[in-house]
Amino acid sequence: AGQKFDSRIIGDESVSGRPVDRVTKPLAQMGADIELRDGRYPPIVIHGRSLHGIEYTPPVASAQVKSCVLLAGLFASGETVVHEPIRTRDHTEIALKEFGADIEVVGKTVRLQGGAKLTGRELVVPGDLSSACFFLVAALLMKEADLVIHGVGLNPTRSALLDFLVGMGAQIRVVNVQQIGGELIGDLRVKTSKVQGGLIEGALTASLIDELPALAVLGASSEGGLIVKDAAELRVKETDRIATVEAGLKRMGVKIETAPDGFTIPGKQSFHAAEIESAGDHRIAMAFSIAALAADGPCTIKDAGAASVSFPTFFDTLQQIAKR
Repeated sequence: AGQKFDSRIIGDESVSGRPVDRVTKPLAQMGADIELRDGRYPPIVIHGRSLHGIEYTPPVASAQVKSCVLLAGLFASGETVVHEPIRTRDHTEIALKEFGADIEVVGKTVRLQGGAKLTGRELVVPGDLSSACFFLVAALLMKEADLVIHGVGLNPTRSALLDFLVGMGAQIRVVNVQQIGGELIGDLRVKTSKVQGGLIEGALTASLIDELPALAVLGASSEGGLIVKDAAELRVKETDRIATVEAGLKRMGVKIETAPDGFTIPGKQSFHAAEIESAGDHRIAMAFSIAALAADGPCTIKDAGAASVSFPTFFDTLQQIAKR
C-alpha cells in the first residue's frame, strides 16, 4: 500500500471467499487506495501511494489486523499507534524490533515510527505452537501415548494454550527452553491424559483463536466438555470455522450447540466414522484428522490437501507417529 507501484493479490478458493475489509479499512485511513471485489473480497488491487500514520483501535482483537497496520506504518510518515482491545500475539512486534524498527510496546498499545531503516538479520523461526496443538491433542486422546515435540515457539502471547491444557489436566512438560532472536523456544513432552472440561472466553479466546478447532475435538472427549465465547473472529477465517466445526462434529455423531460468537460441546462423547468436508480450510482438515484417530472406524477427510497451506508434511508426520 505504501509503495510507488500497483499490486494485485489473489488467492485460492478459501482465501478468495474471506473478507479482508477489516484490514483495508484502517489502511484506507492511512491513505491507501485499495479495490476489493464487492467491497470485501479478493482479488485485491492496491494502488501504491504515500501513507500517513494513524491511531487505531481494532473493533475485534486480531493479531493479523494489528500486524497489517504496523507493516503499513513502516512506510508511513509520522507515528502509527495501535491500541488493542485485548493483547494478541506479538511475533510482528518482536521481528520488527529485531530488524531495527523504532517500536515501543506498553501494555496493549504499540507505537511505531515510520521511515525506520531496517537491517537484515539471521533469525531462527520457532516451530509453530498452533501446528503443534494438533499433535498435543492427538497424544492426549490416544492410549499410552508419550510424545516429544522439538523446537516449539513458547512466546508468552501464544503459550496460553499450554496453560489451558495443563489446567484441564493434561500431562505436558516444557524442557530445553532457550531464547533466540527475541523468541522463546523449547521442547514439549505430552502423555495420554484424562482431561477435564474448560471455558474459553475474553482474552483467552483471542490467545487461542487458531487452536479452537483442535480444542473442540478435545472438548468432546473431555470429562466436562468445552464452552467457547467471544470468538466471532472464527466467522471470518479461511471458512466460518464455527459452522465447519459444527458440521464436522455432527457428522461424527458429536453434539454441539453454536452461537454467533462461539459454541458449547458436552463432554464424554465418542467419535463415529464419517466423511468430513474440510471446505478447503487447513485447520479444519487437521483437526478432524485427529478426531478420526479416535473414531470407531475409518474416516474420510475431503480436500485434506488443504493442510499443506500451513503444514505440508502434516499427514506424513501423523502417519509416522500413529505407527509407533
